[in-house]
Amino acid sequence: MMKIGVIMGGISSEREISLRTGQEMINHLDRSRYEVVPIVIEQRADLIAQVQQAGIDIALLALHGQYGEDGTVQGALETLGIPYTGSGVLASSLCMNKQLSKMLLKAAGVHTPAGLCWQGMDDYDSQMVKRLGYPVIVKPNTGGSSIGIQLVQNEKELLPAVQEACSLDQAILIEPYIKGTELTCSIVDGEVLPIIGIRSAHSEWFDYKAKYEAGGAEEKVIQLPPVIEQRVRKAALASYRLLQCKVYARVDMILCQDMPYVLEVNTLPGMTTNSLLPKSAAAAGITFTQLLDRIITSSLHERKQGWGMVQYV
Repeated sequence: MMKIGVIMGGISSEREISLRTGQEMINHLDRSRYEVVPIVIEQRADLIAQVQQAGIDIALLALHGQYGEDGTVQGALETLGIPYTGSGVLASSLCMNKQLSKMLLKAAGVHTPAGLCWQGMDDYDSQMVKRLGYPVIVKPNTGGSSIGIQLVQNEKELLPAVQEACSLDQAILIEPYIKGTELTCSIVDGEVLPIIGIRSAHSEWFDYKAKYEAGGAEEKVIQLPPVIEQRVRKAALASYRLLQCKVYARVDMILCQDMPYVLEVNTLPGMTTNSLLPKSAAAAGITFTQLLDRIITSSLHERKQGWGMVQYV
């Protein structure tokens, strides 16, 4: 029986979501196939000691945000010779850095919102934002779950939004607010699962409350005209491949005037009861347990290919 360590918690602003993701994974892992070991990370120094002590065969990553989704933990596990789920070090690092990933997407012809990247409060310039045009979205360059992201309608709202984003990250992005249909494309083993359309119940955009509170948003498989659906799927797969993602990921975008604009690529998307990837998988007839099995099997294959002679029992 394979011994799986579900690694969750961590030190990022998304710690609570990570714990919920980890618990949901634990609840749905097939106990006839796996011996499950929860591994809760409280600080950076915890990982290596806890993983070595647990003696696991593979790490099922339930981490989100910095030191979890940014390639750091992936690199540590590779050093230990322990296979792990999801994308490798490079893709994890690229996708965590929104500005860098957007630059690569633009260079490849994938539509993504334009905007500004500021390195802290020293770059603050309200006139630059005025020229960009309100409303704008202000967000940390790294991180997820919409933490620290604000919709700013005017100059009066700009400074506090920038200060909050800067308190969470060294770099921040300011982008024009693109009004349209929010979409998410879950990809497993290079296959785009049913596309989900999102409509927030209480806010103008898909913020933290809409994502994680019961009834916060309407999320369901969306029927798009064939030509538009093909365009959305093409943009999602192009982003996944360009940023070197492996096993699974979720590509978030806005559909505006029939054109998909990629917002970000999540290499360790949430797997809570309200999360979008399990919903998309369910629409494709894949249960949560089957989804985890596919992620684990594909990750083992990926690590085995990447590490050559390393063998897994």
